Formats: sequence, structure tokens, C-alpha cells
Amino acid sequence: MSKKTGTLHAHLYHYLLSVSLREPKILTQLRQETAQQLYGHMQISPDQGQFMALLVKLMGAKKILEIGTFTGYSALWMALSLPADGTLITCDIREEAREYGPSYWQAAGVSDKIDLHIAPALDTLESLLKIGQAGTFDFAFIDADKTNYPHYYEKCLELLRPGGLMAIDNVLWGGAVADPEKTDPDTVALRKLNQTLHQDPRIELSMLPIADGLTLALKGL
Repeated sequence: MSKKTGTLHAHLYHYLLSVSLREPKILTQLRQETAQQLYGHMQISPDQGQFMALLVKLMGAKKILEIGTFTGYSALWMALSLPADGTLITCDIREEAREYGPSYWQAAGVSDKIDLHIAPALDTLESLLKIGQAGTFDFAFIDADKTNYPHYYEKCLELLRPGGLMAIDNVLWGGAVADPEKTDPDTVALRKLNQTLHQDPRIELSMLPIADGLTLALKGL
């Protein structure tokens, strides 16, 4: 939920994009349209999208789970990195998620790889577990309601295969997680999750200061 990497001065961030970002035109169009919305600030930054797409390629991922679709920008980045037989399940509770993403996915030629579920994400995750999908996903991205992050984490960890990777967004929360005066439910949930992951022996961990903070959690073998 950050349109740019906030830890860099603007001129350095623009330089970073100028020499590293290779954003396909269709993604630029979707990002620009998203920016016009009331909640456009919720969109991930383009450098984060490209980074996650690179992770998908590095892993040779074929099966991705996303919690939080919004306008479908992050899903499109990742789907473009999937092989022809790859699949991405993306979850959102809002019917509005159908308004933007699917048309862009179609235009980019990846709509057959993306399965959008409009329902509470925890219900979708539980359904996947019930039909035997535990341990079958290569990559998971969590970027939705923060108070449910601890629950999303546990369910996604079950669904990831051994050696699978989870990316968790907004773990720095604009710096609020490091401010003891901040006690709103979102901040408390993120702070608790960060502490939990730090002590969790089931994963290998790295928290990156990209955008609003991105934690990578590698499920143990």
C-alpha cells in the first residue's frame, strides 16, 4: 500500500526507476488509472511489482496465491512472470475488484492464468485447504486488511509448499510499527505479526525497506 519506496529522497527514487524499471505499457496504464481513484495510494509501487515478478521467475513458480486484489496491478505483474501453465488465485472481498483488473488481464493475455475469488479471504483459504491444496503453492502475497494478517499468514503458510515463499506488504506501516504511541488495531496487528515472524522457526526471514516495507518469509523444507 505505497505507490513508491518512501525511504528514498524523491530525486534518488526517480533515478532508481529511470535505470531499473521495465514496466510493460499495460501495467503503466493500469497503475495510472488506479492513481486517479480515491484510494489509489493503496496500490503497490512499480519497483515492488517488478521485484515480486522477478522473485516469481527466480523460483520458477507455477502456482501463486494473492490476498488483496484491489485493481489487479500486482496480480498482473506476477501473472506476466508465470509460465503458460501457471495459475494465480487472487482474493478480494469487494465486488469492485472486478471493475479494473479483469479487462487489463485480458488485454495482457493472462486472464486464463488468473482466478479471482470475491469472498472473505479466510473463507477462500479454508476452502483451498479443505480440497487438499495444502503444500501446493509456490508463492503467496499478502496485502489486505491488516488486522487479519496473522490469520492470513498461518493459512498461507499451510498452503505453501516446503521451500515456498511468502511476501507480506506494509510491514513498516509508515513507521507506525516502531512508534509505541501508535495503538490502533492495524498497527498493533502488524507489530504483533512482525514479532511473531521474527521468532518463527518454520521460516527463513528478511524484512526489506522497499515501499512501505516488504517481508519475505521462506517456508522451511
